[in-house]
Amino acid sequence: MRQLLTDRLRFLAAFVANPRQVGAVLPTSRSAVRAMLDMADVPAADLVVELGAGTGVQTGEILARLKPEARLIAVEIDPRLSALLEERYDDPRVQVVTDSAENIHDYLDGRKADVLVSALPFTSLDKALRQRILDALPGMLGPRGVMVVIQYSPLMLGEFRRRFRTVRWRITPWNVPPAILFACSDAETD
Repeated sequence: MRQLLTDRLRFLAAFVANPRQVGAVLPTSRSAVRAMLDMADVPAADLVVELGAGTGVQTGEILARLKPEARLIAVEIDPRLSALLEERYDDPRVQVVTDSAENIHDYLDGRKADVLVSALPFTSLDKALRQRILDALPGMLGPRGVMVVIQYSPLMLGEFRRRFRTVRWRITPWNVPPAILFACSDAETD
């Protein structure tokens, strides 16, 4: 319980310092993270990329599902939150990157993600930055790769549909505020 409160305070401090970059006042609930990750086959993935790792709510659940030989690249732009992730997840499968999601290609070494997990606040990002990140997302995924995204507005649905062949979505009302979960893929069938 104490860690949950501490994480919420750290997340709130990051939001106050840069609200457009963080995009929410509270970390995503575990039930919303689980529902989002259920939309992709994380246990079968060799490489998972997480954009907007925050305090590690998604990171912990990804690692719990990840096979022993798989890799997770967790990207967080806020240096304090990134340091928290480094401290919290001393796991050889995870690489924490302190950088903008738009630079993720620099860390992939030509590899493609089987699962891309995004908690980026797309609607609050600068428009040019949002477009650069969105345009890069399909190229980060392998041929059968799936991107799962959590958002608090349906506004991104059209953007995802312009970039991916298949876009599924659902609402998870148990998050505060209720969240919209997307699963995007270029594969013929999901």
